[in-house]
Amino acid sequence: MAQAYGAWLDKAGITDRATVLIDAGGTVRHASSVGPGGERVIADLAALCEEVNAAHPAAAAAAQGAEALPAGSRLFIKSNCGASRAALLARANLHLEDAVALVNVSEDPAAHAELVSLAGKDQAPCLVLDGQPMLESADIIARMVRAAAPV
Repeated sequence: MAQAYGAWLDKAGITDRATVLIDAGGTVRHASSVGPGGERVIADLAALCEEVNAAHPAAAAAAQGAEALPAGSRLFIKSNCGASRAALLARANLHLEDAVALVNVSEDPAAHAELVSLAGKDQAPCLVLDGQPMLESADIIARMVRAAAPV
């Protein structure tokens, strides 16, 4: 990835400390570097994002077109389940904790009964959107990605 964006420092064998802003259409709108030992200022990065959005309003509007998760979305998981863990990590990495409630059916018998009632089987992870269950972890993760990152 660093080589693709020109951020690989061949002689040093490390990546540069670079900032690359890519719009919803996949177009690089800004690239800069502060060098391997440099520091970035978050307020400056936020202002830069605002400038890029203002200069490219169509791309900014497209970014707003993410598939929002409906209110009341819930992720049913099981303890010690690899697929549940993958969905749980995706939820956290995509910062969807506030948008998707977590329900652990291993710790709550009533939640387990609700999962079986909703999904028709004892399978987790299960993402419930508008009362409709989604049972495959890859599909669940892909749906959460579409909600969080429209590109």
